[in-house]
Amino acid sequence: MEAFLGPLLPLFERERAAGRALALGLLVHTAGSTYRKPGALMLIAADGEYAGLLSGGCLESDLREHARTVILSGEPRAVHYDLRTPDELLWGLGLGCEGAMHILLLRAGPENDWQPLAHLAGALAAHAATAIGVVTESARADLPVGTLALPSAAARRGASPALETPAVHAALARCAADGQVGWVEGHGPSWSLFVVPLALPPRILVLGAGPDAAPLVDFAARLSWKVTLVDHRPAYAVAAHFPSAEQVVLARPDALTQALDLARFCAAVVMSHHLASDLAYLSTLAETGIPYVGLLGPAVRREKLLSDLGAAAHRLRPRLHAPVGLALGGRTPEAIALAIVAELHAFVHGCATCDPATSAG
Repeated sequence: MEAFLGPLLPLFERERAAGRALALGLLVHTAGSTYRKPGALMLIAADGEYAGLLSGGCLESDLREHARTVILSGEPRAVHYDLRTPDELLWGLGLGCEGAMHILLLRAGPENDWQPLAHLAGALAAHAATAIGVVTESARADLPVGTLALPSAAARRGASPALETPAVHAALARCAADGQVGWVEGHGPSWSLFVVPLALPPRILVLGAGPDAAPLVDFAARLSWKVTLVDHRPAYAVAAHFPSAEQVVLARPDALTQALDLARFCAAVVMSHHLASDLAYLSTLAETGIPYVGLLGPAVRREKLLSDLGAAAHRLRPRLHAPVGLALGGRTPEAIALAIVAELHAFVHGCATCDPATSAG
């Protein structure tokens, strides 16, 4: 699993601006049924406020108590929860989750430049793939639990020489590239490095900034996705109408490639409600490698547009989801936006079906 930083950023930025340290919770191991998987992050401030969830809210209050100790002492702390036996009733929760978790709490503050959070936040802002490593077990006095391995030379100033090895650097690069957690095991004496990649949010292009695009952007923002809207109508392409969007662009459909680098996007949704504009958008998208292209409107309209595209339709059709959205029911703008985001979410996570018969109208 990758580390999702977006939900943690507001709390991190607030505490860093105030010069206050935080506790970073990293889920290292799980067994059985658990709410999150290894690599998940949680952030806890000294006042007890937290961002991110590791257990669905069941154990966070207990984690806050451990976090206060970590923030005050500066010493990492491993916390174990095993909810697979009747002993879990001792927590007074009766969760019935049937899982176990090993969580490592680390202090991030001014003394270590809020690492590894600062490095992850910088990579997220640049939309650059990266990974971090954390020593979770160690029998070496010079490599204590909580020692960090970072790929950036600037970020790893003062790093342990024991982690400046080809094996560690290769693991950081590999996990950043494939988006999967990994491990590096050392010996003499033994130690373990847990490597966690940063999850980069998908960039979604919405072509048409009418009123029905607003709930689509809002739902996407709840998932920390980055949405760019484009419209040729000045009354629609207004950034104030879409405060959650990454950007709102005023551009003609035939100038799309001049206005944006289309290679940045993993999906595009065409919803201008203007036949000529949609045709121009689809013509441009047919020449790109964007793997998901959604088109709002009924099948009859889709076939009309594909017919007008001519030969370009053959390049577009395998990637086209039209009518866009899963068949969830409902005809309101919010219901349609939910259906579109649901299908996009399935596609991004590799489990989408693109049968138009099962899509929303």
